[in-house]
Amino acid sequence: MKVYYYTVAGHLFAIEAAEGIDLDAELSHYAPFMTEGTAAACPVFTLQVVPASCLPRPEGLTEEFNQDDDGSQIRLSRTVDGASWFEFSLWGQLSSSMLAAADFKTATLSLSSHSDFGLNNALMVMYAMSTARLGTALFHAAVIGNAGNGYLFLGKSGTGKSTHARLWLKYIAGSELVNDDNPVVRVLPDGSARVYGSPWSGKTPCYRNMDLPLGGFVQLAQAPYNAIRPLRGIAAYAALVPSISGKRWDRAMADGLHETENALASTVPVWHLDCLPDEAAARLCAETIRKA
Repeated sequence: MKVYYYTVAGHLFAIEAAEGIDLDAELSHYAPFMTEGTAAACPVFTLQVVPASCLPRPEGLTEEFNQDDDGSQIRLSRTVDGASWFEFSLWGQLSSSMLAAADFKTATLSLSSHSDFGLNNALMVMYAMSTARLGTALFHAAVIGNAGNGYLFLGKSGTGKSTHARLWLKYIAGSELVNDDNPVVRVLPDGSARVYGSPWSGKTPCYRNMDLPLGGFVQLAQAPYNAIRPLRGIAAYAALVPSISGKRWDRAMADGLHETENALASTVPVWHLDCLPDEAAARLCAETIRKA
């Protein structure tokens, strides 16, 4: 068995590949996050990858969640003993299946097709679930670094997060892309918040092992004009929640995410930007952030 160790946003996790399974190609963009494992290592989760024949579909499943996003489908069911059964499909074809323990500290994954897609989704799910009570959130967002801080652009799929990030790269001096789709945000014990690059970056390859102080969130909305306003209190909280991955019907996990979301909404600036996909929108956003 080959074991791979990675650290993302300070959280160690392990992948165990059964005899005969080679994951080197699928894990190539995880290389910046690779770390040494020791006998004393205590990963937040361990994912064991096995042949499909070694992981039969459990009986008596109860479906809890079914999401289809542009042909990428995640189906989650609960087993009779409280474990979680995941099926990841791409364009109607089953890519992988995963059985995760109730506490999400261990899981077993079988790969059928599109192995990179199945493995990435399994690792993102395990990471989000196992760290939800550790002041950590996996965001669906694009992140730009500028003047020593990281800024997250939030919004529904198709809103223009990646487009707005590209506008900053083109027109706002000193900007750099930290992550294009799945950054990690942590609230640290001292109350400060940081944003981290991750091995998951959507359509734009950007796998950077870096972190910055979190300077703010910008919720984007398409409009025939450019206008920006600050969000505070419950409005700021509500702007963050849809962008965070998690099993919110699980009480303990939901409580952990709520603490993180509340801390972020209370201490990190949040803005709402109605915008066109143009230079003026990027400059308005950047100038408002600088003044604040």
